[in-house]
Amino acid sequence: MPTVPDGARPDAVSPAVVKAADLLAEATRTGVACPPVRDLLDGGGLETAYAVQQLNVRRGLAAGRRVVGRKIGLTSPAVQRQLGVDQPDFGALFADMAVPDGGEVPVGRLLQPKVEAEVALVLGRDLPHPECTIVDVLRAVDFALPALEIVDSRVRNWDISLIDTVADNASCGLYVLGGTPVPLTAVDLRAVTMTMSRGDETVSEGTGADCLGSPLVAAVWLASALAGRGDPLRAGDLVLTGALGPMTPAAPGDAFEARISDLGSVRVRFATETEEDGK
Repeated sequence: MPTVPDGARPDAVSPAVVKAADLLAEATRTGVACPPVRDLLDGGGLETAYAVQQLNVRRGLAAGRRVVGRKIGLTSPAVQRQLGVDQPDFGALFADMAVPDGGEVPVGRLLQPKVEAEVALVLGRDLPHPECTIVDVLRAVDFALPALEIVDSRVRNWDISLIDTVADNASCGLYVLGGTPVPLTAVDLRAVTMTMSRGDETVSEGTGADCLGSPLVAAVWLASALAGRGDPLRAGDLVLTGALGPMTPAAPGDAFEARISDLGSVRVRFATETEEDGK
């Protein structure tokens, strides 16, 4: 089981945290990626990076956005190798990040998107214990869905360390959920197989075991981490449990479909400039 991050929080938001949060927020607002923020936070460690994330989440809430769950990032060894990191992280999911199954991502909505396929869980019970168990998660999950996470980095050229991606809300962009809920009694999440295609080309493959050994293990890690911080997962929360295979860059006009055995499929398309101009 990966180590749960230290639950201690900074007593006050430091100027460095504010500056890093401002850089990332400005990149989101303007659509122009910013330099890495890790040097601003030098020596602060993961807790300082999470403080940046939390500041921008609080700003989002103050602006009227609604948090609907959490995502777990960096659960796949393939994705960890792609980004040069060695442990998972988490970020917040907002309601306005949702794209309908088969829907379209407008041009300019994201800076430098990549797509990955994963298992989504929707909770029917709270998970309040810092020492969460698999049994706790099994009892709490209402149903599972296939999902696409469209990751995005506000950091220029994806030049990120673990500090950068944590500060940047775990590089979260948008997400797409399949529409047929499946109870855990009907699926072995460790054994599911995933194939993701871009048009007619297979671009990513993996299994449930590629996600920290199982999406359920990933959910245990997240529940423990959040409860230890005093911000536990609650009934109704959506949890994106992490990639089952490598992420793939997306360009205008690309259409992606992921098929996950026993869970079904989920699709998304990226609009082109021509289509946008014609609307």
